[in-house]
Amino acid sequence: MSARRVLVGIGGGVAAYKVCEVISSLAKAGVEVRVILTAGAQRFVTPLTVATLSRQPAFTDAEFWNSTQGRPLHIQLGEWAEVMLIAPLTANTLAKLAYGLADNLLTNTVLASTCPILLAPAMNTEMWEQRSVQRNWQQVQQDSRVHTEGPESGLLACDRIGAGRIAEPPQILAHLESLLFTKGKRDLSGKRLLINAGGTREHFDPVRFIGNPATGKMGVALAQAALHRGAAVTLVHGPIEATLLDPLQNTRRIAVTSAAEMHQAMTECLPDADWIILSAAVADVKPAEFHASKLPKAELPTCLPLAPVVDIAAALSQLKHPQQRLIGFAAQTGEIVTPALEKLQRKQLDAIAANPIDQPNSGFGSDQNQAILLDNTGRKVAIAPCTKLQMAHQLYDFVQGIAPA
Repeated sequence: MSARRVLVGIGGGVAAYKVCEVISSLAKAGVEVRVILTAGAQRFVTPLTVATLSRQPAFTDAEFWNSTQGRPLHIQLGEWAEVMLIAPLTANTLAKLAYGLADNLLTNTVLASTCPILLAPAMNTEMWEQRSVQRNWQQVQQDSRVHTEGPESGLLACDRIGAGRIAEPPQILAHLESLLFTKGKRDLSGKRLLINAGGTREHFDPVRFIGNPATGKMGVALAQAALHRGAAVTLVHGPIEATLLDPLQNTRRIAVTSAAEMHQAMTECLPDADWIILSAAVADVKPAEFHASKLPKAELPTCLPLAPVVDIAAALSQLKHPQQRLIGFAAQTGEIVTPALEKLQRKQLDAIAANPIDQPNSGFGSDQNQAILLDNTGRKVAIAPCTKLQMAHQLYDFVQGIAPA
């Protein structure tokens, strides 16, 4: 993210305070951030606040109308930005964007730019549901430059519970990260992705199970990246922290616990998928016997008999059609390529991501990852340590290079 350029336009709404967190997080990540405040925005946050958070001067209509610089300010800002964020997007600014109006620095800059624009609306539920606002919302999304995040439903500042809540800063930041990587392309539009995520639990009794440290972060990142690139996503996931799933409101989500449940869900969803991404850490064995009631500690066996579970990747490879793509993951320690290649061939996958789990900031629970991507034609691409979202995008670029069957 270092040295990337994001222009933030703040609208006049109480949710402006949340945009301050976005600005601060971008600046801390090394992104160059410049901020435009509308007249309404300055009633909620000050230019001094955002200038301090962004480490850059903030711009208002005063600078626009009184500019003494050689070139018009809106032209400079529009050409400078790699991505624009407008948040909170108010009903007023939305209407201006829908009709191409330009009566302030922000809207003039929009028309003077060609970069992707991320819109994050926030307003009272009754305002959001007005027919005119929904018409404008649909109209503005006809512009291929426009991407959207939210609004969410919940408790609003007006004490109303309903739609109109601004997307949370982590969701906005993730979408900005995607747009900086993809430059706004929607190259997965029309594709349907089936992704599994998280770990499975094979219960011995109602409170004890065989499991693993998988958190589901990689699978959630894969789902986010796919959504940001225009795909329709179905996510089959094991037990995952609820907040991790918050960004996936527009995703079909199927919660499971065991490997058998995940196998059933994946099998049922397989026919409708174009790409199947197997990022879940699925158990290899399960207790041979399940006890319906919790066993007292004194009655626990000293030796636990185990039974194999279904191999989901191998089973799906026998069911998939030639035009479908089946991509697996191999979490490994030590030398990772040889066992990943063996898994690729044995399970008849189209590609596999071999990722080390014994390296710093990589694998289970980490926000970062690294991998070596391999496909069944011999291609090999190394992904250096990066965020899991960036790794997801690089994986999708790789999959698109797989030759048609």
